[in-house]
Amino acid sequence: MAGEPQADCLFCKIVAGEVPATIVRETETTVAFRDINPQAPTHVLIIPKVHHPDAAALAAAEPQVVADIMREAREVAAGDGVEDTGYRVVFNTGSGAGQTVFHAHLHVLGGRGLQWPPG
Repeated sequence: MAGEPQADCLFCKIVAGEVPATIVRETETTVAFRDINPQAPTHVLIIPKVHHPDAAALAAAEPQVVADIMREAREVAAGDGVEDTGYRVVFNTGSGAGQTVFHAHLHVLGGRGLQWPPG
């Protein structure tokens, strides 16, 4: 069920403390941790503590949590010293967009030049 922890979800296990992660920030509604395969010097994932399979589902069900995630993106960027030099935020939604863990999450990338268009 959406919003409830899923036993087979890696990110739900991180929220529960069952799988280790390098956590950089945590709020009542979010957890931010370093990506295990960073694509930039700053590469942090911000996830909601509630389970929704992707950003679209999260936005439809709990728009305030999306706002919380975006607010945390700025905090992560500031904490990593990339707020002033620039950073990118990305929600991949669906396997065709590169989503590999089906628990909504935002990538915060910075600390190097990020070209456009990506990929």
